[in-house]
Amino acid sequence: MKKIFLVLAINALSLSLVGQNADSIWIVSNYTKSERLITMRDGIRLFTSIYAPKDNSEDHPILIERTPYSCQPYGEGNWKDYWNTYLKYYMFEGYIMVTQDVRGRWMSEGEFVNIRPFNPDKKANTDIDESSDTWDTVEWLINNIPRNNGKAGVFGISYPGFYSTMAAASNHPALVAVSPQAPVTNWFIGDDFHHNGAFFIMDAFSFYTALGSGFGLPHPRPTNLGPRTVDNPIRDNYKFYLETGPLPAFAKLAGDSVGFWKDLYSHPNYDDWWKARDARNATKKLNPAMLWVGGHFDAEDNWGAWNSYRAAETNNPGKEFNKLVMGPWYHVQWANYDGTHLGNVRFGSNTSLWYQHSIEIPFFNYYLKGKGPEPGIAEATIFITGDNEWRFFDEWPPAGHSIETLYLQTDGKLDWNRPVVSAGYSEYVSDPANPVPYTEDVHNTRTREYMIDDQRFAERRPDVLTFKTDILDKDFTVTGIVTADLVTSLTSTDADFIVKLIDVFPDDQGYNKVDIYSDEDPVTVYPMGGYEMLIHGEVFRGRYRISFEDPEPFVPGRIDRVKFDIGDVAHTFKKGHRIMVQIQSTWFPLVDRNPQKFVNIYEAGESDFRKASIRIYHDRKNASNILLPVLKK
Repeated sequence: MKKIFLVLAINALSLSLVGQNADSIWIVSNYTKSERLITMRDGIRLFTSIYAPKDNSEDHPILIERTPYSCQPYGEGNWKDYWNTYLKYYMFEGYIMVTQDVRGRWMSEGEFVNIRPFNPDKKANTDIDESSDTWDTVEWLINNIPRNNGKAGVFGISYPGFYSTMAAASNHPALVAVSPQAPVTNWFIGDDFHHNGAFFIMDAFSFYTALGSGFGLPHPRPTNLGPRTVDNPIRDNYKFYLETGPLPAFAKLAGDSVGFWKDLYSHPNYDDWWKARDARNATKKLNPAMLWVGGHFDAEDNWGAWNSYRAAETNNPGKEFNKLVMGPWYHVQWANYDGTHLGNVRFGSNTSLWYQHSIEIPFFNYYLKGKGPEPGIAEATIFITGDNEWRFFDEWPPAGHSIETLYLQTDGKLDWNRPVVSAGYSEYVSDPANPVPYTEDVHNTRTREYMIDDQRFAERRPDVLTFKTDILDKDFTVTGIVTADLVTSLTSTDADFIVKLIDVFPDDQGYNKVDIYSDEDPVTVYPMGGYEMLIHGEVFRGRYRISFEDPEPFVPGRIDRVKFDIGDVAHTFKKGHRIMVQIQSTWFPLVDRNPQKFVNIYEAGESDFRKASIRIYHDRKNASNILLPVLKK
């Protein structure tokens, strides 16, 4: 009787700590939490939280997340709230759930290095990287956790997605399945802080110093306390970033303590320092089954999912399981309960729950538990927006598509025929002192919805060129990389080029409907007639049109070519809609202001900024165009 009362008392105490709901009751009753310092080959110890099932009737697989964001809450009596996420289903399946602070972060020892380069040629115990730390961690877990089944998996989103890629490169024999999700991959070409060499100032500054995580600010190690952040008193990001001034002013705000901020400024071009930090270097000879996951409307790491998958395909010919899943999601949305919509755009079903229970959980169950038949996951499982349906392809881009060219025309027209006029161009004046905002509303931090926002506000700007087709008489499904091929001339020596692919809804579209799948409060009903939905937009810093390594100035007045990939698109432009393209040279404060003078932008002062007249040509000889990979039905 005393034993029964003791168990009841422990359960009551646990529930008082975690909050009462059926899932938390079950997890606390059926799991134990322990914390360990796992020693790496060079003697550094990494803090690791381990949630293990009490069930001793069978052996259990290990699922690991390595993170720089902390495996809080610390203390064996303090529990991570798995019951409030879909990860609870792994616990119902009996997984041993492991979270680890990576080297130099929070409660782990050692030196933290941002996007630490992969070292394929380790010779001594002092030759470490994130793959070796993963190997050592898996080795310890397999040998020290009772009743594990000798199989481990790794997964993670965003920065933990980077660590997942590195984990796969360890090729530990017990590591059989890895899922990098929205993995940080290349911070100069396509993820987070640069796109095609253009600096994403708002994301970088908020992440490293202010408003958000203060990720780059120093703090004593090991510690369970976050750093103090640099605050800004202006709750309007457009106003704050404009009034703060050129990039040297942000360096002054960041101070001398944020090492990576200084690294950003020290490497303005795509040099060997950046190339060493490309996570695709670690995608060769991968033994684990790989499941790459990302979102079409991920404002942070959309590029990494597409391109890491491609690199793994190229570097592992004949690999049986290297799969890609891309849904209609903002950053991390696939791990949430509600995947029904983003902003004003509805997807027709709960895409997140479908992914979790049809793709990810069966993937790990098969490879880590041997449960069920081999998951019938297609090579590329892609959600096609517009049609609002999942499609399953044997390759990506899919076979059966053709590259079709949409030509810019006079009078803002866009069609499939090459211009016939002998001379023609559209012109706008780009003024860094009055940059085009990236979204219509006032915000304090970068929104996630801007990726699908209505672009009518931008069409009204005189420094935004707009081209659109006639009303479509049939559906056009675009599946693959969209490319902008611009013929241009400037009155300056540098400029950025932002190209946006947009779906224009019919005028009689009506209003969006309250989402019946969501437990959230209903959103404000929005008029969708004439809605200009951003499908995908991308910036290209013009100085890199020849080479990311060796930038070149423009010659004022000389006609030049700027050709670049806008990115992967999976969208159907429906019959009755229009296809629109917008071109501009500022996108603020998403992208830092180009002075439009060929100088080191990280050192530029106010006197370097100038207006520039920019022409986009659309005549018979100089035919600017957009290349669309159109799927044949």
